[in-house]
Amino acid sequence: MVPLQLFGESFSFAVKALVQNKLRSILSLLGITIGIFSIIAVFTFIDSFQLSLQKDVNNLGSNVIYVEKWPWTFGKDYPWWKYWDRPQPTMNEMDFIQKKCKSAEASAFTFGTNSTVEYLNSSVDNVSVNGISDDYNHVVNWVQIDKGRYFTPNEFSSGTNVAIIGCDVASGLFNNQDVIGKYIKVLGRKVLVVAVMKKQGESKLSNINMDVSVLMPANFERTLLDMHNMWMPKVLLVKAKEGVTNAQLISELRGIMRSVRELKPEQEDNFALNESSMVSKNFTSLFDIVAVIGWVIGGFSILVGGIGIANIMFVSVKERTSLIGIQKSLGAKNYFILMQFIIEAILLSLIGGLLGILVDGTAVLIGNANDMGLVLTFSNVMLGITISVLIGLISGFIPAYTASQLDPVEAIRSTY
Repeated sequence: MVPLQLFGESFSFAVKALVQNKLRSILSLLGITIGIFSIIAVFTFIDSFQLSLQKDVNNLGSNVIYVEKWPWTFGKDYPWWKYWDRPQPTMNEMDFIQKKCKSAEASAFTFGTNSTVEYLNSSVDNVSVNGISDDYNHVVNWVQIDKGRYFTPNEFSSGTNVAIIGCDVASGLFNNQDVIGKYIKVLGRKVLVVAVMKKQGESKLSNINMDVSVLMPANFERTLLDMHNMWMPKVLLVKAKEGVTNAQLISELRGIMRSVRELKPEQEDNFALNESSMVSKNFTSLFDIVAVIGWVIGGFSILVGGIGIANIMFVSVKERTSLIGIQKSLGAKNYFILMQFIIEAILLSLIGGLLGILVDGTAVLIGNANDMGLVLTFSNVMLGITISVLIGLISGFIPAYTASQLDPVEAIRSTY
């Protein structure tokens, strides 16, 4: 019963101290609250952004290699002029890779442009209109059908005028009415809508936003666009077989592409082999910097709060000196006095930390109501609680130790 009695009595003292000295307690807790809020807010942002990036990586395909004209990474001395005259990948190269690449599970080709899409008197501007080959949905994960169906093999091969549209395009054209089976006007031609994609949001790793996109069979869209246009982006996507690493696939693809483009051994590659990790790695150092900034800001606030709690505890010891003397004269041990004030300090700090976590949680709820996709993880909550307990323990130890070492006779004579 002694531990429970000790905790109960210490808790009672802490509550009385908070009630009796409201302003002093609030000002001291404010530092801890701001500090914990700052630290947890930073880690909440980092965790939420990392989860979003991981979703984008999964959509891009962590085991997918993108054969393009331009590389995704740009160094300090980026020789852009070397890439200007590079040829764009072609569908013929995709066919060659499908025949020769033993490390590939599937490959696809996509190209497109931005255009206005119309239905009767409604229109949506700046829509990404993309022609895709038949294995496109097997290579990437962002073709997620909400209503309707994917293109059939016959529609791909014959170049049928059919389309899959993004949810924002569907909303803008049809205002939440039935979409499937309607004809819309794309690039001056009527196309039949066979599906609507799920809402996904804009990718943070690329400029892909399937919500404002239209997908059509490549053999149909190539009849509407100038395939020799150097400004029109074209991408050849290759997915590795299970058990094949990206490095192995890149090595084989490099050999195949050099062969199909008839490059001599002394000539540099005139193509780029990109992968999602090239972009996501660039965020690692950014996250580290943001985390350090969060710790610095939160650390200063916690330091101020910890000093405030220590001051409160010294004042509390001074105010209860005579009571401590009476307790010790009645047989209270030093550890009993020590634990009283340590538990009080921890409780004070913990209240401040919980308030900081509560503010973070409220901010997350408000952010998610505005589709910000924030996540307050259990580990971050436990981090805040742990820091609060440690600050309370550190801040309260010296005042508590001072109280435990008081001479009972001198303490009883105190007139504070």
